[in-house]
Amino acid sequence: MKFIDRTFELEFLEEKYSSNHAEFVILYGRRRIGKTELVNQFIKDKELTLYYLSRLEAKIDAINRFNYALARTFNDVGIAQHPLHTWDEIFSYLGKKANKRIIVVIDEFPFMVERSPEIPSVLQEHWDTTLRHTKIMLILLGSSVSMMEKHALDYKSPLYGRRTGQWQLTKLNPIYLRDFFPNYDIKDIITVYSCLDTIPGYLHKFDPHKTVWDNIHDKILMKGEYLYEEPLILLREELRDPSNYMSILKGIAGGLTTFNEIYQRTQLDKSLVSKYLHILERLGYVTRIFPVTESYKKRLKGKGRYKIADNFIDFWFQFVYLNQDLLEIHRVDSVMNLVTRRIEDYIGPKFENFIMDVFPHLNLFSYTTIGKWWHKNIEIDIVALNSRNNKIFFGECKWKDNVAAPKIISQLAEKAQHVQWKRREKRTEVYAIFARSFSKTLTEYENKKVYCIDFNALKRVFFEKSDLSF
Repeated sequence: MKFIDRTFELEFLEEKYSSNHAEFVILYGRRRIGKTELVNQFIKDKELTLYYLSRLEAKIDAINRFNYALARTFNDVGIAQHPLHTWDEIFSYLGKKANKRIIVVIDEFPFMVERSPEIPSVLQEHWDTTLRHTKIMLILLGSSVSMMEKHALDYKSPLYGRRTGQWQLTKLNPIYLRDFFPNYDIKDIITVYSCLDTIPGYLHKFDPHKTVWDNIHDKILMKGEYLYEEPLILLREELRDPSNYMSILKGIAGGLTTFNEIYQRTQLDKSLVSKYLHILERLGYVTRIFPVTESYKKRLKGKGRYKIADNFIDFWFQFVYLNQDLLEIHRVDSVMNLVTRRIEDYIGPKFENFIMDVFPHLNLFSYTTIGKWWHKNIEIDIVALNSRNNKIFFGECKWKDNVAAPKIISQLAEKAQHVQWKRREKRTEVYAIFARSFSKTLTEYENKKVYCIDFNALKRVFFEKSDLSF
């Protein structure tokens, strides 16, 4: 399996490793995001490392496996003859051995805590008295975001304040999709992004030698395949009863964006809807967006719009969940026909997010803030602000061919007048249209710079690894 990107994450870990002090690093993020692969990449050339994968098993079995890991790492046959019996003894042993740099990785830390609830307190005591004075680099990994926050990051945890660094692993930038699918064209790349997002664990399930449509058919819609029930599995791993969460996700995937719409659709108590939405946001499955010009105070009071934050979950709810009665009886081709009929409408909004995600790589506009903007019935796909030089960027995304740029720019300029940010006479405006292709383009409108970015331009970014400097 090819390891792709994670440059900043590896630099962070290398910096901690080189500090020559005791380091206590919390590394967490949703499942399938690539935490274990990242750590494996980091430790592969290190001299002394201990990797331990926690399981949901009896405490005695967990301690026995840790003994084996200690014996293997330190080549200590005495451990086999006289094994350690408690976690206290294990951490004491590590404290004695860590007189030189050693990396100790405990993967799926929440599983360890579930079977040994005393672990956070035991680890706290040994860190405070011994380990923080050694050369150990302790890395705790966890996929359950809520459990990692509870047991390692929350102020109520015994481990609170002990960490020397933490990193929440997030999705890859779409620019790296080219490395997963070097034979795909730019339209295929955007389709993959719209259907799978950029979760490494999902991307590796697609066969880069098959067409994107064959992969959707074979890897998502086919009963028994890894991705077929993945959202259900994710929710069951994180939540005791996912049924109400499923109802909320289905509603948002179906087009509900406001709290009241979700409340009316689910018929749940308002306090429960608020709680469930908060949990889904924290897990990274739902996000709440605001107009990019909205102040921080207004965002605290405002309601915003809810949307599915994970493209794969969105695709699954729209095309798998609603058609499982057909998929369960192997009517995959019928559902695939539905996908091909609706996919253009589905990808349209995803194209906007795609452009926003790759925007830093386009080198069109230097910004301090980027997002969507709307007010009442007026909406602009992309607005980027540069508060340092009073420049503002307005972008429209059209998932279409043969777009006539002059008409779109005229409409965009009209909408831009409603955006209240700085005084219009004091700000510099830049316009852009992103489309599959253009029938007419332009480079200037009313003395303002205009960019027309089509697939040929995006190819330069993705496959020639250049930017769009004009």
